[in-house]
Amino acid sequence: MIMKGKITILLSVLAALTGNLRAESLRALSTDRPDQTESPFTVDAGHAQLEMDLVTVTRDTDRSGGGNVRTTEHSWAPFNLKYGVTADTGLHLMFDPLVRVETEDRVAGTTQRESGAGDVTIRLKHNLWGNDGGPTAFGLLPWVKLPLSGSEVRNGKTEFGLILPYAVELSGGWGMGAQVGIARVRDDNLETVTSGVVSVVCGRDVTDSLGVYLEIFAQTDSGPDAHWQVQFDCGLTYVVNANLQFDAGCNFGVTKAAPDWQPFVGISRRF
Repeated sequence: MIMKGKITILLSVLAALTGNLRAESLRALSTDRPDQTESPFTVDAGHAQLEMDLVTVTRDTDRSGGGNVRTTEHSWAPFNLKYGVTADTGLHLMFDPLVRVETEDRVAGTTQRESGAGDVTIRLKHNLWGNDGGPTAFGLLPWVKLPLSGSEVRNGKTEFGLILPYAVELSGGWGMGAQVGIARVRDDNLETVTSGVVSVVCGRDVTDSLGVYLEIFAQTDSGPDAHWQVQFDCGLTYVVNANLQFDAGCNFGVTKAAPDWQPFVGISRRF
C-alpha cells in the first residue's frame, strides 16, 4: 500500500510537470485560425496544438500596364504547431511543406510553374492579460522567418516582426478580435521594406458547435510601388469536441493590389 501510494504521488508530480492536465482543467480551445487576425490566447502549459490548412488556393489577376497576368498558388498542408511553455507563453513553429505557383501571362501566351517547400517561421506568443477569463485579452507575438536557402518559392532572407493581438467580448453573444503588426520583410525585388498590418474580426456561435465570422484585413509596406491590400473575409468553424475543430472560408480582395480570392479548409487539434 505504501509503494502504491508513492507511485500515485510520483505520477501526479510527473503529470503536473509535463502539463498532462485533465480535460476539465484546460482552457477553452482557442486558435489563430481560420481568420487572419491572431488571437491573444495561448495553449495550456505542456500541451501541443496543431492548426493546419488542408489546402489553400490563392488566385490573383494583375492587369496593370495593359497586361493580363493570372497567378494561382496552391499551398498544401501549411501548419502552425504550437506548444504551451508556461501558463501564458507559447512557442510556435510554422511551415509550408509544399507550395505550387502557376503564373499565366495571357498577353504573351506563356505559363510558368514553380514549386517547392515554403518558409519556416518561429513565433513566441505571450499573453499579458485575459488568458483565464475576463472581458478583454491582450498579447505580444514576435516572430522571425528563418533564412533558408533561396528557391523558386522562397526568397532565402531573414524577416521578422511583432504583432499585437487583442480580443473583447461584445453583447449579443458576439466577440471581436483586432491586431496591429509591423515587420521588416523583403519585397519582390528583395529590397528590405517595412510592412504594416491591421485587421478586425467579429464572430459569434450560432449553435454549440457552429460559429461564423466576418473580417476586414489590410496590409501595406514602405516600398515605392506599394499599395494597400485590403481583404474581406468570412468563414465557418465547427467544434467537434473540446480538442478538435474544423473550419472553412474564403478571403476576398477588396482593392486591386489584394489577391482576388483565397478559399481554404482547415483543422485544429489540441493534444
